[in-house]
Amino acid sequence: MSEHGPDLVVAGAGGGLVAALRAAELGLDVVVVEASEHAKRGNNTAMSTAMIPGAGSRWQREQGVEDSPSRFVEDVVRKTKGTADVGLATALAEVSAPLVEWMADHLEIPLSLVTDFAYPGHSALRCHTVEGRHGSVLLDHLMRAVAAHPNIDVFAPARVTDVRAEDGCVSAVVVTLPDGTTDEIPTPAVLLATNGYGADHAAVAEHAPEIASAVYHGSEYSTGDALAIGTRLGAEARFLDAYQGHAALSKKAATLVGWATVMHGGVVLDATGRRFGDETTGYSEYAAQLAARPGSEGWLVIDREIHDRCLAFTDFRQTVESGAAVWADDAAGLAAATGLPVNAVVDEIAAVGRYARGEASDPFGRNSFEHEMVGPYAAVAIVPALFHTQGGLVVDGHARVLRTDGSPIDGLFAAGGAAMGISGHGASGYLAGNGLLPALGLSFLAADAAAASLDMQRTSS
Repeated sequence: MSEHGPDLVVAGAGGGLVAALRAAELGLDVVVVEASEHAKRGNNTAMSTAMIPGAGSRWQREQGVEDSPSRFVEDVVRKTKGTADVGLATALAEVSAPLVEWMADHLEIPLSLVTDFAYPGHSALRCHTVEGRHGSVLLDHLMRAVAAHPNIDVFAPARVTDVRAEDGCVSAVVVTLPDGTTDEIPTPAVLLATNGYGADHAAVAEHAPEIASAVYHGSEYSTGDALAIGTRLGAEARFLDAYQGHAALSKKAATLVGWATVMHGGVVLDATGRRFGDETTGYSEYAAQLAARPGSEGWLVIDREIHDRCLAFTDFRQTVESGAAVWADDAAGLAAATGLPVNAVVDEIAAVGRYARGEASDPFGRNSFEHEMVGPYAAVAIVPALFHTQGGLVVDGHARVLRTDGSPIDGLFAAGGAAMGISGHGASGYLAGNGLLPALGLSFLAADAAAASLDMQRTSS
């Protein structure tokens, strides 16, 4: 590191580590500032299912999957009903395949294409993941790469609490230590990768009241630091009502049951023993629907085949190992094991069988039942959860934070939940990977932009 400070400061050791690694590869000196001393397990990247969209990747070509960035953008536009920022969606779609290929080749992260089921809203199989399909594995790979790189230093626990600017350009960051003391680090570039405001209950109640009563299942440090820093510097914020919810958090174990259960044919019953919608519309928007049901909880019902197919997910295995699943040979037994009304459960399971066999149409419009469930059945008590917010600082296709007049704040970048995202408004626009792609993709783009800016400064001087 030079006597003038690092070339780039990354606030947040989750997806922001991609920026640190990419910038270091390009010759920059980087400092990562992380609030938690337990970041390997406590941040939102670690708590994800590690699904990274890559439109047009080599894994897709090897599997014969036809896809392209434009097709991905069309899916985003369709899922968000035209409300997402198309420019940002295009930039992320175009970098998605180069990103996953760089992660595999440069960082040696063993990625593979998920082909055993399709997530709601994606018209092509484009989600790439790591072994165990868990974010903690992905973060372990990133942190090992960071620790091995001589150009990257990590300060933790510490928080970036402010960014200084001179003549409209970033000049320094203010870092606050746990004892309250502060330090100022000179730098020409800062990436805000501190996630959104999901841990700030008052902010959630203000911007997304329909999910405010749900369990928050994310980092305790996602308190809106980036939003506060950026707006003080004149940045614009958008889509603050956007969030990723999830309707399948185990009530008993507080682990993610996962929506692969549904996509393989499972169904959700409320406390009256009845289904209440098309579960395949998406796990994010279904969280608010579950929250509105009696008691704000329900049961996710699967059979042995679905159970076995979902064991590829670390989260699901942890849920099963916790003892959260109750089993019964038939629908009546399942009602007894869950305490749900017998007639309702028997009727619903029988009806779902007719829909799966094509003998009747689902009144809620669901047309995808991968197979007909047969006993024995398992059920897991579930509660709705808020995973992370999806709105934040407005950024361009280079991850540069923009002022309200559309001009960039030179040297200020945002990624992940700190940025505005591509999920439109509310929860219904969320696609699997809409959390990780802006986190990793915008970090990658920010590093390239910071390096290019530094090159220009050195050339002009």
